[in-house]
Amino acid sequence: MVKYQAIAQEMRRRIKSGFYPNDQPIPDEHTLSQEFNCSRLTMKKALDVLVMEGLLMRKRGHGTFIIQAPADDEKVNVISDVNIGLSNMVKEKKIESKIILFEIQFPSEDVARNLAIDKETPVYHIIRLRIVNHEPFVIEETFMPSQLIPGITEEVLYASIYNHINHTLDLTIGGAHRKIRACKSEKLDQQYLGCKVDDPVLEVEQVGFLNNGIPFEYSFSRHRYDKFVFSSVTVNR
Repeated sequence: MVKYQAIAQEMRRRIKSGFYPNDQPIPDEHTLSQEFNCSRLTMKKALDVLVMEGLLMRKRGHGTFIIQAPADDEKVNVISDVNIGLSNMVKEKKIESKIILFEIQFPSEDVARNLAIDKETPVYHIIRLRIVNHEPFVIEETFMPSQLIPGITEEVLYASIYNHINHTLDLTIGGAHRKIRACKSEKLDQQYLGCKVDDPVLEVEQVGFLNNGIPFEYSFSRHRYDKFVFSSVTVNR
């Protein structure tokens, strides 16, 4: 095991055991590099692993914080370092979007916590129906800080938000922390996805990160059970 992997493993153990308080930033890279007797570059690489795993998040000007949900939640979590959006997942198919809700609001406490912002920071609140080859596939409810991801318009929503982030804003999307759960269908599922009252729905709760570890998206995607299969590949780091 190389140095940064060993450090990441020890930091992972500390985070999950409650060694660091959840309401304060962990020690800075300089302090940790002295403790672990390594360079700051090695320390940064170790922390980057934990950011991409969804255990840590960086808040510019405030430090690096523990994301509480992965450590405390007993539900199964799926971590991925691939976060490309529906439009890029099904490039060969025709994708349409129907805007159900599009507004700017102040975030709830839960939304603010997951986006690592305060409750005075405005966010986009977006609900879209995504249609693939003329069939309803998924309802996406998304919250994004409007100052971090500016310029979202109806034109962007009818196309691809991720392409706007990558190409218009020239930002790089990193990984995501996901929770996948089975749910009963709700009114919006029945209205827009064509689900029956007793149909199951696959819900994916996601916090998406830019490549600098800053959360840019908190979303809930509700998928028709007969349209999606989620696969996971384990990569040894």
